[in-house]
Amino acid sequence: MDEARARAVLDATGLTRGLARPGPAVSGGSAGSVGEAALLALGENAVFGVGDLVVKVGRSLADAPELLERAERELAVADWLAEAGVPAVRAAEPKARTVDGHPVTLWRRLPDAVRPPVPADLAPLLRRVHALPAPPFELPRRELLGGVERWLRLAGDAIDPADADYLRERRDGFATAAASLVPRLTPGPIHGDALPRNVHVGPDGPVLVDLETFSTDLREHDLVVLALSRDRYGLPPEAYDGFTAAYGWDVRDWSGCAVLRGARETASCAWVAQHAPANPKALAEFHRRVASLRDDDPEVRWYPF
Repeated sequence: MDEARARAVLDATGLTRGLARPGPAVSGGSAGSVGEAALLALGENAVFGVGDLVVKVGRSLADAPELLERAERELAVADWLAEAGVPAVRAAEPKARTVDGHPVTLWRRLPDAVRPPVPADLAPLLRRVHALPAPPFELPRRELLGGVERWLRLAGDAIDPADADYLRERRDGFATAAASLVPRLTPGPIHGDALPRNVHVGPDGPVLVDLETFSTDLREHDLVVLALSRDRYGLPPEAYDGFTAAYGWDVRDWSGCAVLRGARETASCAWVAQHAPANPKALAEFHRRVASLRDDDPEVRWYPF
């Protein structure tokens, strides 16, 4: 989904009526106006700021009908966290809308950030989530490897079929190994994408955002994310140490860490592959990642994409 399509869906909600449209600079002003709907992020969802709301526009339900259920679950998670007193983004409407075949959810806009988040901001929030019992609704398992086949299919002929088969073999092996892990922590609700980018530090402190990956599974899933960021994505060791100190445990001391790390690396490599047909930089990054996995080199630097 590109920005133009996402804006068309946003306009169809009626929420932008009366706002300025983004466009070229005009005399005495800059491109667009203060009143326009601002694109805050464009990834799995298009996220817009509209006055005191944040509006998330999902991909077409024709391509992924399960996204409506996912959007509804994210709203339920927000309400559940609010009742539990966990600092997190709050929903502005209790139900998802379906607009021109896309799921749309409305959220209360957070105050401007006072500074960028750091890993130590994330750790106390995860501790609070990891202390929660199961919610009164069903959370899915963390299907970390569930998208691998779809991403490889989208990559098509842009990647070597041998590399695709290699990743499928890794997926199957790590899925089997993960099923027999003995956790150190009590399994239960997890964030599912526990990175500092999913924390907003406002005047009242850090809050969790992007709740759509909430799951129920091994709590260690949330901790391996930062361990991999340290080893693969250039997170400074001192920043990682701040995270583990604030959480109270280093997942690298757990015997199952290598299995969850390997599963996440496999998924991350396949995720980049889906962008290879249209983006040479994605193809180059895919080649970097798959080569490092084939060479069993855990220290080759990967770059966010």
